[in-house]
Amino acid sequence: MILMVSGRCDIVAFSSKWFMNRLKEGFFDVRNPFYKKQVSRIMVDDVDAILFCTKNPIPILPYLKEIQKPILFHVTITPYKKDIEPNVFDKTKIIEATKEISKILGKENVYVRYDPILINDTYTLSYHIKAFEKLCRLLDNQVAGIIISFLDDYKNVRKNHSILKSKELTEEDYQEIGKNFAASAKKHHLTVQTCAEERNLVEYGFLKRDCIDRNLAFRLTGKTKFKKWTARKGKCDCVEVVDIGVYNSCKHFCKYCYANYMEEEVIKNSKEQDPNSSLLVGHLQKEDKIIPRTN
Repeated sequence: MILMVSGRCDIVAFSSKWFMNRLKEGFFDVRNPFYKKQVSRIMVDDVDAILFCTKNPIPILPYLKEIQKPILFHVTITPYKKDIEPNVFDKTKIIEATKEISKILGKENVYVRYDPILINDTYTLSYHIKAFEKLCRLLDNQVAGIIISFLDDYKNVRKNHSILKSKELTEEDYQEIGKNFAASAKKHHLTVQTCAEERNLVEYGFLKRDCIDRNLAFRLTGKTKFKKWTARKGKCDCVEVVDIGVYNSCKHFCKYCYANYMEEEVIKNSKEQDPNSSLLVGHLQKEDKIIPRTN
């Protein structure tokens, strides 16, 4: 089992203490987002590797050497300001922390996500080309590569349309992104790829690779049999991961986020987080049905 921490919220940024407490206790409880009384119990002994997904890895840094599991990091670093990402931490410090993680884990276990690419009158194509070049320069040969994606039509994106004011990418836009991003990555000893995108840009030098494919999963775990990640609805060939996060609980409040679309619910859930609970949000109730998860 590969544990994802987390695609639903940023556990690393806001709940690293909770995560380490659960790791020491030996299990995680995860409430089913669709059947609230159903709780999956994940035993740490069943975890083969951990995929950390975060916009701010700094809080987990002091604990990394305590974690006795193979680790893969996806650190999202995008060039947006407070209008789009109100509570994301200082990105210069995030880049420095990412380099430090590479020293600890090895650069082959650290990827940066430039995700998603949003084009509007402020964040123009030229703006992104310059920002990506700068990011590659600052990360020169320090991480395995960079994964990009494009803005999707999520509920939160529609809700925040007046703020995002996103423009649909043209074929010329894809061409410019493909050529310039591939050139920047190559110049700075990095790879660049998409994942779960119809336009994979391989014709411009992007790798044809998934975020966590079977080869990478084998390298991390030594195992060869993995289920396909069906939550991606056939958009990629990533292996299945088990997410321990909670929707509507991330305090970054990014305006494009697919997992957090009710800010009032985020505030409520944040108040119900207890680092000593087996659940990320709230506590177990008498009527909860706990179901062991082994794969």
